[in-house]
Amino acid sequence: MTDSDDWRVTISASQAQPSFFPRQAAEEIRSRVGRDVGVGAGEAQIFLYAGTETAAAEAERIARDVLAQRGLTAESAVHRWHPIEEQWENPDVPMPETEAERQEEHQRLVDAETTEALATGKAQWEVRVELHSHRQAVALAHKLESEGRAVVRRWKFLIIGVSDEDEARELAGQIRHEAPPDAVITVEQAGVGWPFPPS
Repeated sequence: MTDSDDWRVTISASQAQPSFFPRQAAEEIRSRVGRDVGVGAGEAQIFLYAGTETAAAEAERIARDVLAQRGLTAESAVHRWHPIEEQWENPDVPMPETEAERQEEHQRLVDAETTEALATGKAQWEVRVELHSHRQAVALAHKLESEGRAVVRRWKFLIIGVSDEDEARELAGQIRHEAPPDAVITVEQAGVGWPFPPS
C-alpha cells in the first residue's frame, strides 16, 4: 500500500440483495486493484482507499465490475480526506491552499470544538499524563485543580478534558514544564465525555 490514502470510495448494495457479502467481494476486489489500494469491508459496505482521485476512480470501476459479475448492483460515493477538518469531505469541497487559508480553517475547527464543548459540557480533546508514581499523580492533579481544571485521576494517570485541540496542545506544553521529566504526556481527541468546562 502507498503511504497516502487520502481518497475513499464507499460501495453499498443498491437494495437488499441477499447475495451481497461485502467481505467475500472485498477479497476478490483486493486481488484485482493491486497493492496501492487499501480494501476493507464492513457488514454492508466495501471501502477502497487510494492515494489519488484517478486511482480511486479506477478502483471504483474494478469494484463495480466484480460486483456486476456476481449479478449485483451497488451505489458508490467518493470522498477526500480533509486534514484540517479531520473528516471525509466531498471532492468538490475546496482545500485550503495558502497558509492564511489553512490558519482560517483551523480556527473555524477550533471554534466549532469550543462551541460543542460549551453546549454539551463534554470535552472535545484530552491531555493524558502517565506519571511514575501515585504520589506524583496526586500532586499534579491538585495543582491542576487549583488552576480550575477538571481532572480525572486513575492511580498514576491523569486525564484533563479541554475544549479544543489548541487548548490541549497548550496545556500539554505547560504540563511538560511542571511534571517530572519521565512523565508521558499525550494529546488526543476525547473518546469519552470527560467533564468540561471545569466543575
